[in-house]
Amino acid sequence: MNKENATKLWKLIQATGDELVGKLLDHPNHPKGRNPYAHVALEVKNNFGMTYKDIPDEKYNEVIVFLEKLKINPE
Repeated sequence: MNKENATKLWKLIQATGDELVGKLLDHPNHPKGRNPYAHVALEVKNNFGMTYKDIPDEKYNEVIVFLEKLKINPE
C-alpha cells in the first residue's frame, strides 16, 4: 500500500479502536481488559492475511468496509 493510503488507513484503524473501547467481551487471557486497537489491527491481519501496510492499494475500500463491519460486530 502506498504511504498516503497506509496513513489514512491507520487513522481509520485508530478511530475504529476508539469506538470499540469498553465494547469487547472480557477474556481470561486479558485480566486487565482487552486492547481494542490491537484487536482491530489483528482482525485486519487475520482477515486479509497481512498487515494493513502490506495490503494492496486495490483493496483499500474493502478494508474500509471491513472496519465498518467490525464496529458493528467486533467479535
